[in-house]
Amino acid sequence: MSVSPAMAGNPTTWAHALVKISPYTFSAIGIAIAIGVSVLGAAWGIYITGSSLIGAAIKAPRITSKNLISVIFCEAVAIYGVIVAIILQTKLESVPASQIYAPESLRAGYAIFASGIIVGFANLVCGVCVGIIGSSCALSDAQNSSLFVKILVIEIFGSALGLFGVIVGIIMSAQASWPAKTV
Repeated sequence: MSVSPAMAGNPTTWAHALVKISPYTFSAIGIAIAIGVSVLGAAWGIYITGSSLIGAAIKAPRITSKNLISVIFCEAVAIYGVIVAIILQTKLESVPASQIYAPESLRAGYAIFASGIIVGFANLVCGVCVGIIGSSCALSDAQNSSLFVKILVIEIFGSALGLFGVIVGIIMSAQASWPAKTV
C-alpha cells in the first residue's frame, strides 16, 4: 500500500487514522446509521403527529382514523432505512487479509459508509418534516374537514424527500466494489 507524502511524516494525522481503520468497520457503521437514524426520524415524526392527533381528537373524534395515514407516512421512513440497510449488507464481500487495505477495499467501505450517512440523515429530516405536516393536517382537519386532502398532498411531497435520500444512497452504494479474489 502506498502512503501519501503528507501521511508519511506524521503518523498521527486524521488521514493516517482513517486509512488504518478497517473498511468493514466503516461499512458496518454506515449500515447502522442508515437503519438507526431512519428509525429515529420515523419515531420523531410519529411523536409529533401522534401528540397533535390525540389532542385534536378531543375536539373532533372523527379525525382519528383518517389522520392515521400521517403516522403511516412516518413509519415508511423507517422502512426506507431497513430496505437500504439490507441493500448495503448485500454489498459486503469478503476479501483476503492482504487486500483489506487496498484502495478498492477502502473505496468500497467509504462508499457504503457514505450511503448509510446519506440515507439515515435524509430520513431523519424526512421523518421530522412529515411529522410536522401530519401534525398540521390533524389540527386543521379538526377545524375544517375540507383541508384534509389539501394538506395530505403536501405531506406526500414531504415524504418524497425520504425517497430522494434512498435513491442517492443506492447510487452511492454502486461505488462499493471490493477487490477481486485471487485464486
